[in-house]
Amino acid sequence: MIPPDLQELQSNGVVGAGGAGFPTYAKLLRPAEVVVVNAAECEPLMHKDKEILRHYPEEVISGLKRVMGLAHARQGIIGIKNKYTDVIARVGSLVGDSVRVHALGDYYPTGDEFVLVKETVGRVIPPGALPLDVGAVVCNVETLWNVHHRTPVVEKFLTVAGAVRTPCTVRVPVGISYAEAIAAAGGATCPSYHLLIGGPMMGILETDVQRPVTKTCGGFLVLPVDHPLVQRRKMTYQVINRIGKSACDQCSFCTELCPRYLLGHPIEPHKAMRGLVFTSRGTTMVPGTEFCCECNLCSLYACPEGLDPKNVCVQSKQMIRAAGKKHPQAGQPCQVRPMAEGRKTPLPNLIRRLGLDRYDNHGPLRPGVLETRRIVLPKKQHVGPPAEAVVRPGDRVAKGTLVAAVKEGQLGCSLHSSMDGRVTAIDPEIIVEA
Repeated sequence: MIPPDLQELQSNGVVGAGGAGFPTYAKLLRPAEVVVVNAAECEPLMHKDKEILRHYPEEVISGLKRVMGLAHARQGIIGIKNKYTDVIARVGSLVGDSVRVHALGDYYPTGDEFVLVKETVGRVIPPGALPLDVGAVVCNVETLWNVHHRTPVVEKFLTVAGAVRTPCTVRVPVGISYAEAIAAAGGATCPSYHLLIGGPMMGILETDVQRPVTKTCGGFLVLPVDHPLVQRRKMTYQVINRIGKSACDQCSFCTELCPRYLLGHPIEPHKAMRGLVFTSRGTTMVPGTEFCCECNLCSLYACPEGLDPKNVCVQSKQMIRAAGKKHPQAGQPCQVRPMAEGRKTPLPNLIRRLGLDRYDNHGPLRPGVLETRRIVLPKKQHVGPPAEAVVRPGDRVAKGTLVAAVKEGQLGCSLHSSMDGRVTAIDPEIIVEA
């Protein structure tokens, strides 16, 4: 049975707004010592979390204190990049005794919750464990903004960046199309482009601009179709493995710069690359790859030959999970490696390496909420089974109306209409309103 206060979060559809979409109520079923606010936002050219804190600090702090109460936590820590001095000063003047602001270095991937907890709390999450295992709960800035409002989640903040005329952060109805968000940023500056949803490092390639914005989308890049980041996303596993098998010289840079390896986790991407040579199947199970966080730093920054250790690790990780194997160091304490501090990856260096330094690295928040005449709501916008529709085609709905819910006892959150309109179509995956 979910406690009433947490049931409210589930009913309002509050999920992690930083990308994963883990239902927030589920993070709070166990007590914690500290709640960490993830405002690190280390994906290049992304700005929405910093912009929310800049414009709505009181709401975020209110949401943080509510989550602290629900988690029985005595301390809150807001982790934000030290370069945002104005935001740090403003937030620092409002937090009170139980909350402090922690200035983070401008590195990638500081927003990874394992790295963030180490930087802010000073504790290392064991491999395969969760922040709660070291007494911490990590919440995104926008998630706390939603917690504060105590209403159904029907709007989304996101940064639109890259090859657009006016990079910006916008507030949109959930379910609006990417095309409408691009138009709000002045339109694309290239005739043919694709999108990287979430950012250039961990983002997913999207070729259909009519696809909908979901609760978990923190922003996206518009990039020309011939940009190297786009072309790399189009490579198949077979090509990745064939090139890796023939070209990897085992320099081990992928391991030496791996954020999880530097935390002391038993992951060594260069061994996954070595494994390509010893199998005719194209890949093999390499112990430790199950702890890969898929940050992509090894592939897009560390490797001097442009190979793809990340995807090789992902293949190995999938095989290990399918086989049900468990690493002997899973859940065990580990020690940060001595060279960790000196091997952090500065974000400006990463931006240049990715070929993104030609684009404006600013994303100011535009006032107001974009309007739309049509929304598409995927039923799965959270970790767990998809929500099931509770409306039918032809039904009239108002903004905030419940349109889909998860079954009792299932992990997941409710879904609500983000506009006044009529349900025009429902299929196994989406609900369409106009």
